[in-house]
Amino acid sequence: MSEPLPPALDAELLTTHGQSGQLSYYVGGNGPPMLLLHSINAAGSAYEVKPIFDAMRQSHTVYVPDLPGFGHSDRSDREYTVSLYVAAIEDMLDVIARAHGSHGIDSLALSLSSEFLARAARNHPERFRSLALVTPTGLNRSSSQLVGDEGETREMALLSSFLRIPGLNQGLFGLLVKPGVIRYFLKRTWGTDSYDEALAHYDDLTTHQSGAMYAPLAFLSGKLFSKDIRRVYESIRLPIWVPHGTRGDFRDFSGADWTHDRGNWQLQPFESGALPHFEDADGFSYSYRAFLAGVTEQSPA
Repeated sequence: MSEPLPPALDAELLTTHGQSGQLSYYVGGNGPPMLLLHSINAAGSAYEVKPIFDAMRQSHTVYVPDLPGFGHSDRSDREYTVSLYVAAIEDMLDVIARAHGSHGIDSLALSLSSEFLARAARNHPERFRSLALVTPTGLNRSSSQLVGDEGETREMALLSSFLRIPGLNQGLFGLLVKPGVIRYFLKRTWGTDSYDEALAHYDDLTTHQSGAMYAPLAFLSGKLFSKDIRRVYESIRLPIWVPHGTRGDFRDFSGADWTHDRGNWQLQPFESGALPHFEDADGFSYSYRAFLAGVTEQSPA
C-alpha cells in the first residue's frame, strides 16, 4: 500500500450496501439526479469523470460510485463479473430513487462501463431517461461478431487461469501499475504526450491500495467484455449520445454504422483522445447539455 487514498472528487463520500456489496459513492450538486460511471481498467477511478462531475453539478445532483474493486468500494478477492457491475448500477439506482423518487434518470458511462450501463438500461428502461456512452467498447470494426448468447463473455480461459496463480498475478499487476507504465498507457489513450498528470497521479495512488489487483485482473482476462453486446445495444430505445475521440488507441468506431438508421443514437466525434471531457471540457459540457435539452420523455419500447 501507498499513502491512504484521498477522495477522487470534491464531494460528499457515502456508502451503501446492496446486491453488489459495500459500494462507496460521491454525491454533489443540486437539481435532477444524474449518474456517472468511471471506466474499468488497471487504474480505474472516479477521477476519470471529474471534469463532467464538476460541470454537471451546477445543474444536477450528480452521483458517482466507485465501482466494485475500485476506489473506496469493496476490493476483496471475489468474482468480478458483468452481473456484479450491472448489480452495482442497480444499487445506485436504488440509492437515487430513495432520494429523488423513481423517475427515469440521465446516466453516463466511460469505455467498458458503457456495456454495463447498456445492459442495466435494457433490463430496466423505465429507470432511465437517457444514456451517454463515452468512447464505448463494442462499436469497433469487429463488433458485428458480438452477437453471442445472452450473458456470454469474451473470457480467455488460459489467460484467466494464469491470472489466478498467486504470486504471478501479483507480479504482473505490479508491472502494469508502475508509474512509467501507467503514463505509457495514458499517452496511448490520449493519442499524444499531453495527458492529464493529475489523473496519472491519482492512478498511482489508487493502484497501490489493498486489493487493487483483483478487478483489473478480471478485466485483463476478458471476462468483463460481453460477447452479446451488439444485441444489447440494438435493443435499447432510449436516447443515446456517443461522444468519442479521433486520436489514440480507442478511435475505431467503424462498427457503429448500423446506428445511423436508429433515430435514438447520436455519435459525435471530438478532436481528442478517448477522454474528450479532459481535453475539451467546455465543448464536451456544451454538447452534453444540448443533447439533454433535446431529450423527451419516452415510454419504454
